[in-house]
Amino acid sequence: ELSPQEYFGSLQAGRASLAYFSPNVSPGAQPFLEQIENSAEALQDYGISVVKVNCPKEDVSRYCGKENAVRRAYLFRGNMLIREFPTDALFDVNSIVANVLFALLFNEVKYVETLADLQNVENALKGRSNMVFAYVPATGTAEHRAVMEAAFVYGTVHQFVLTTEATLLKDTGGDEPDVSSARLLFCHCQRATDLAQPCRRTAMGQALTILNIHRHLKLMGAPLVTEVAEDPEKVSTVHLQLGLPLVFILSQKETYEADRRTAEFVAWQLLGKAGVALLSRDRVDLNVLLRSNVALKTPDEGVPIKYLVLEDTDEVITLVEDKSKVKQIQEEEEEEGDEEDEDEKENNNQDIQDDQVVEAVSRDKKRELPLEQILVLTEETFHSALLETARTVVLFYASWEAVSLAVLRSYTEVADHLKGTRGVLLSRVNCWDWPGVCTKENVTQFPTIKIYEKGERSVMYDGMWETEELTSFIMLSRVSCPLKLATIEEAEGYLRGEFPSELSSYHHTSILGVFSTAASEAREAFEEAGSILSGHVMTGMYFEDDALALSRKYAVSPPALLLARSGGRRVEGIALSKQSAQDVVRMIRYELLDIFPEITVQNLPRYLQLRKPFLILFSDGDIGQMESKEMLKVAKERPQQAFVACWMNLKKTPVGRGVLKAYFATVPSLPLLVWVNLHAGGQVFKFPSEQTITEMNILSWLEKLKAGLEIPSSTLSEEDWKPPLPAYDFLQMMETAVPELPLHTSHRREDTPARPPPESPGGDTTIREEPPQDTKAEKVGSPGRDLRGTAPRLAAREKQGKRHSEL
Repeated sequence: ELSPQEYFGSLQAGRASLAYFSPNVSPGAQPFLEQIENSAEALQDYGISVVKVNCPKEDVSRYCGKENAVRRAYLFRGNMLIREFPTDALFDVNSIVANVLFALLFNEVKYVETLADLQNVENALKGRSNMVFAYVPATGTAEHRAVMEAAFVYGTVHQFVLTTEATLLKDTGGDEPDVSSARLLFCHCQRATDLAQPCRRTAMGQALTILNIHRHLKLMGAPLVTEVAEDPEKVSTVHLQLGLPLVFILSQKETYEADRRTAEFVAWQLLGKAGVALLSRDRVDLNVLLRSNVALKTPDEGVPIKYLVLEDTDEVITLVEDKSKVKQIQEEEEEEGDEEDEDEKENNNQDIQDDQVVEAVSRDKKRELPLEQILVLTEETFHSALLETARTVVLFYASWEAVSLAVLRSYTEVADHLKGTRGVLLSRVNCWDWPGVCTKENVTQFPTIKIYEKGERSVMYDGMWETEELTSFIMLSRVSCPLKLATIEEAEGYLRGEFPSELSSYHHTSILGVFSTAASEAREAFEEAGSILSGHVMTGMYFEDDALALSRKYAVSPPALLLARSGGRRVEGIALSKQSAQDVVRMIRYELLDIFPEITVQNLPRYLQLRKPFLILFSDGDIGQMESKEMLKVAKERPQQAFVACWMNLKKTPVGRGVLKAYFATVPSLPLLVWVNLHAGGQVFKFPSEQTITEMNILSWLEKLKAGLEIPSSTLSEEDWKPPLPAYDFLQMMETAVPELPLHTSHRREDTPARPPPESPGGDTTIREEPPQDTKAEKVGSPGRDLRGTAPRLAAREKQGKRHSEL
């Protein structure tokens, strides 16, 4: 505590101080004084002194006499004022330290508000320095303080960038981030040289504390891959010192380059989670199996190094992320070496979970679904509910069946999307409880979705069980197809997406059939096609006297189709030469396909149905403008129906990596152009990597393929894709388990139905008895070891008398 004269007389050049000018009596400032006193020790660590300046009553100088001086604190460097703080911004020790350091480190910590600002900072750093990007929901928090304290130490080594904008976090993070939590990303800009590509980013997985940030930055500063030429038991790296495991990739002279690339790839995937070292067999005498290719060293003292045989890099990553995998893989390798008789092998097949839907549902069975917006229908309420709403969507399902439960999850998401939509009611019928309703409605499989129009006509959904497609089908089903339009104004509004009004806010593609009054046969075929496509595409028709004027506007003559994409900004005119309804359906479906589509899990079936070869560009992210332009030229100039020119974004559709592994054993460098004919021969051809992807080069290459001058990179197997196991024969199991009860193959209608087994709270039905182990399953070939360790096994070996709760 000093007087004004003592304070200003004691200021030293370059030394920072936080001063609060207080009248002698100021009871309102007491809480603030307590907090600023508590922060003095923390700020002293950074060479900042905290001073309370006692102002005499008669003092009317700049700071003491200033109006509202009691509500201000001042930060000085030497005798220069750096920043003036309102005291309500300095509400606790964290906010005081954070705000004071933020003001002093204005060169070391840049604050950004937009993505453009962040990209400018990033581009300026490329090839020079790395960047630490931090998002905090608000300034003055403990996380903000931790970032500022880290910047005080590391600010001369890395460029720190701070934001409180949640939209920026969404732009930089891959998945939907939690904007209520602070996050820190280390951006590897020093390695980046391409201005068009963003710097690699490694997120810190732990909470934002100074200790965790320090630990993360130490790990980011460690070598990506350490080369080891000594006994691995003696090796110590920064990862082990910080409590993380170390993965050794076992290498030898002949495969050194490939092993080095593998180690670097794995190191990037595990950055911040584990260290990666390249261990040379040629330099170290290892007393381990020759086939072992990976070793894992944990930071725990006295735990020996584990040597393993893994099949791909995904298994290495899983090994680190799921510690239980180590034991599982070792047990499997021991099992592999044991001699087993046929019966044991047969029983071991039951350990494989060959149904991914069952696995996913079983894994999530404790997660409750938000079913409040979906009306439950029973035998008593079914018909009355259909009459109450213009359109009623009904999901018929069985509560014990895995696909039904998976679809029920999508259905809840659809209900959320359509919340508040007038004239649409979403409901469900559990056919396990109400089999009579499902029989009367001709439901022969689970799940089934039907849309009822005022309880009368029903349309059955036959698309993918995916939220977006199901929502689209329900929305488009609200309008009768084809929609008859009476005037040219209505037809033009329809093409612009403004008519019908209930779909004006919903993005969709519209098809308009234009017919002369005489073309009754073509019109009837189009009407039938519109009815078939109801729910999948919006169709309308115009057949008034001035139809010729409308069609000529789009350079076609009736009968013709007008195809409007993107709200009518682009309308294509297509002559309608086909006369049968099925031909019109096929034609519309073909025209709706994109010229150069991005292949996703959702749209792949549409393009596979064409049964054409694929010219597909695999890319690790969005494709460049040049490649897109050249591929589009090739796609537009191809003879109709010759092949499908398309591309796949492996970041958005990661299953594409598995596709490339099936083609080439390992994932080659990207982008990569491939020709594959899945429907004739299965040959895979790779576009020469030394050539640029241009229209001329591609067409020249395709001519060589046609002439048989290129050698395929691989040929896909012709064997059928069958389940690795036969289906469960439940009737046989029941017969074996309860031999004293005869199985009736038919029942009279008046027979009392058997009481269903009780349901568990999660909706799973519990079978209380298990068939004896000597029940013979149909022999199947070994499913191979490629799934080893990659999926949790649901059907674990059970002893006789235990329950099959997963069924």
